[in-house]
Amino acid sequence: MIIPAAYSEKLADGKVRCWLCPAECLLTEGKVGICRTRFNRGGTLVTENYGELVTGAYDPIEKKPLYHFHPGSVIFSTGANGCNFKCANCQNWDISQTKVPTRYVEPDELVELAAGRNSIGIAYTYSEPLIWFEYIRAAGRLIHEAGLKNVLVSNGYINPEPLEELLPIIDAANIDLKAMNEDFYKRICKGKQAPVVHTISRLYEYGTHIEVTNLVIPGRNDTSDDFERLTDFIAGLSPRIPLHFSAYYPTYRMTNPPTPLETLESAYEIAKKKLDYVFLGNVHLTDKADTRCPSCGAVVISRRGYRINPAGLRNGICIACGYDTGIH
Repeated sequence: MIIPAAYSEKLADGKVRCWLCPAECLLTEGKVGICRTRFNRGGTLVTENYGELVTGAYDPIEKKPLYHFHPGSVIFSTGANGCNFKCANCQNWDISQTKVPTRYVEPDELVELAAGRNSIGIAYTYSEPLIWFEYIRAAGRLIHEAGLKNVLVSNGYINPEPLEELLPIIDAANIDLKAMNEDFYKRICKGKQAPVVHTISRLYEYGTHIEVTNLVIPGRNDTSDDFERLTDFIAGLSPRIPLHFSAYYPTYRMTNPPTPLETLESAYEIAKKKLDYVFLGNVHLTDKADTRCPSCGAVVISRRGYRINPAGLRNGICIACGYDTGIH
């Protein structure tokens, strides 16, 4: 459905400026923004993705990945076409950089989907949910009124004002922090790094449950210095924020070799010096997926794939030593 877009400005000569994300596209008549969803129609910025779902599935919350937000629960996951990054290694490029068929779903119908099959709510994911701003704002409020949860799986690329509007309805987020390096964002993503850091910081300050994912790409963001700067930023907010290092495999336009296991293990060891919760994903290392108590080292949540066993945890407390893990 096409509707007027939020955070836009009409300019002279029929031009419009989009203020939703830091790309801040300036569009003449008929031109489309970097996200492929917002365009100038007759001097007005409109979006064509409102309520347009590319897919939907009931997933384990751990698949987002969110390891410390209602562990073991199910959540309805959906998303739209488009993205405001142009990552050369995009794993969902077919929906982020091109268009696939969609199905229109009214916000109240989305609430019904979010409540189905014992789901705790909805995860906006797959492509980039922040460019789905108008729909998330409308549906998210209804989700909350129904006592359900809103989760973002996002690149975090949004301007401060629209972010502030979303904060009251977002319960949890996994933000993909691709590198603590502006050059990486410029070359690989065609974007900026600083706004992503702001989004993560603001989500944490607001009290939103936040976890961070870093896809480790050989030759791009895989040095000890890369891992140390990433760790220092997260630890500066809180050592309790879970950090997920994920293995890269060649896809889309990037042909770098897959991430060596030893690189991931090095990242893990560096991060564990300052962070309580570090995990390795996209690889088969069972001991690097478990949650251990930061105080005594006991396994409080064991994981095998998306199957979990929270036998070492009771109401967020480590059974072995009584430490409050902060997991909820």
